[in-house]
Amino acid sequence: DDDIFSSAFCENSEKLINVHLFALAAKYYSLSNLGVCTPLEDVLEALKGDSEGARGIKLDEFMNNKKSHEVQVMSELVDNIAKYCGIKQVIDIGSGKGYLSSFLSMQYNLKVYGIDSSSCNTNSAHERNRKLKKHWRAYQSRGTENLKSQSLEKANDRPVESETKCKTINKELLNNANSLQNQDQVIIQDLVPSCGFTEMATPATNTETETDLVTGAQSDETKLSEEVLAILNVLPGDAVEDFSSSHCNCGELYEEEKVQRKMTSLKTKARKSSESNLYFPLTSCITAETELSDIVTDLEDCMMVGLHTCGDLAANTLRIFTAKPEIKAVCSVGCCYHLLSEQFENQEECHDQVWGFPMSQYLKDEGWCCGRNARMSACLALERVAVGQMLPTESLFYRAVLQVIIEEIYGVTKSDRHVGKTFSKSSSFIDYVRRSLKKLELDDSKLPDSYIMDCYEKYKHRMNELEAFNMLKVVLAPCIEVLILLDRLCYLKEQENIAWSGLVKLFDPVKSPRCYAVIALKNQSCS
Repeated sequence: DDDIFSSAFCENSEKLINVHLFALAAKYYSLSNLGVCTPLEDVLEALKGDSEGARGIKLDEFMNNKKSHEVQVMSELVDNIAKYCGIKQVIDIGSGKGYLSSFLSMQYNLKVYGIDSSSCNTNSAHERNRKLKKHWRAYQSRGTENLKSQSLEKANDRPVESETKCKTINKELLNNANSLQNQDQVIIQDLVPSCGFTEMATPATNTETETDLVTGAQSDETKLSEEVLAILNVLPGDAVEDFSSSHCNCGELYEEEKVQRKMTSLKTKARKSSESNLYFPLTSCITAETELSDIVTDLEDCMMVGLHTCGDLAANTLRIFTAKPEIKAVCSVGCCYHLLSEQFENQEECHDQVWGFPMSQYLKDEGWCCGRNARMSACLALERVAVGQMLPTESLFYRAVLQVIIEEIYGVTKSDRHVGKTFSKSSSFIDYVRRSLKKLELDDSKLPDSYIMDCYEKYKHRMNELEAFNMLKVVLAPCIEVLILLDRLCYLKEQENIAWSGLVKLFDPVKSPRCYAVIALKNQSCS
């Protein structure tokens, strides 16, 4: 408990004296140990989904391993939530280059608006979506041909059974056609032997019911997938006609042709719909006060998603969700905790500002503050270090000595500018320092190489201390992350219009360290 773990620190000096106890305390208060997360499998089961993912689609053909893992897992969950809520529109906040958005639209036929503050990202998303769409069609075509080939091989293996089933189909189609006006639904099943395909078609009496007809014929696994079209294509075009012409009268033939025309119309509409572009990248800066209807002109009942929304954007996503009645659900995975704004970090009073932390009234009443160093630690990846992906000790050492030089020579302790990924571009420590000073717009002309190297040699023997310190930060990282995530969950629990909210571990933390999603669904009565 708290009393036991407190003995990890000296009571007088408050210095760490028991590293083992410190590590145990950090593990005890980590999210994985607290038991507050809802397993992804339980969420999918409650939504009447499954955890198998989209079959037949290899995302690594379109994106790297990390991104494909994230997109496949999250898109399946989003699709299940959308189905549960009965919505077709998704707003992807901080959509970047549109990896998640484009997959949601192409694989699950959702209408997705991807909003990003960077016009560069939006333009890249447009171009990437255009290329992806072209490759996606080619990929689906290959899948269609494979399915055709497999189905025909199975049909050839059992010709007698195939002929019998085709005749049965023809009789069923004719019988159903004769009573088409009086029946609510026509069941079209066993179109191809051994395919196990069953779809429901609704008689079309007007434009809306024709749309429903298309919707009704969507695959259980993926809506309007090319697998449906492949199965329809396997059956020869004259199979029904040959049989019916010798066994039915003209009236029956006429009704049968009506059914065939409906099938052809269904197939055409399905193909057009599956090829349509339902992803729209938009450029806009999102704040807690953003009116989505000003950005998305045809805003309807929808859900908000965010895959690694940066800093305050994750918090603002939740605030918009709770405030806008059109948004029925949210699934948000945040990142970049170091960029969060904190209400109690500085003592300056800013009553009108909306802060990234804390969000919950509980922590606001406590006046809780993490501080930037703690938030930086929360960004570290304990699971990666645990499997041998060690911290970049040398680059961290370079950065620490650079800070000493800047403070001693230039008297600068804070700056809005960033060094960035200068280490990977530098040939030596001297080169690193000079590149960094230029980025920080500090004059390096009066700084001799000898001084730079003297500083390096002065602190070189302490590199092991720096590594040990950073390992302690890594151990503590999950505890700080859990504080930020539980604050967001607590904020949702405080709202009256939320039916359910929870934290769900979506990703493999080794592949994607920021792996926890904040998910919430509104009460159905909310409008």
